[in-house]
Amino acid sequence: MDNHTKQILEDDTNGLLTYEYIANNMGSIDDDMPALVDNMILKDRTGQFVVSTARYLNAIDREKYADSIDLLVKAAIAKDRDHVYLAYLASSLWGVDYKEHAAELSAKDDNFRRIFKRLYPVGI
Repeated sequence: MDNHTKQILEDDTNGLLTYEYIANNMGSIDDDMPALVDNMILKDRTGQFVVSTARYLNAIDREKYADSIDLLVKAAIAKDRDHVYLAYLASSLWGVDYKEHAAELSAKDDNFRRIFKRLYPVGI
């Protein structure tokens, strides 16, 4: 990533520019992915583009981008306080039938457990 692009992405106000850069340059930015994910987490205050990026990377190559997806999911849990985007994230990462497998997924995936707990709180 050249210095001009870095400056543009530093000026990103909500994560959209970073998301678009990732989507438009996939395949040539793997070395820059950690910095791009950090920038996305820093700039996106609501979790909208953090979730979109996690979903996108998961669709492209879940294993290759596992570390980035993990960071993005953790950020989404913290940022999406109104739970607007978490259900979309859950169905993208764990399938549309994730509710049917909630106990199993919760036991083996802390991110899933945290998302599910926010989407379906018990005792309220």
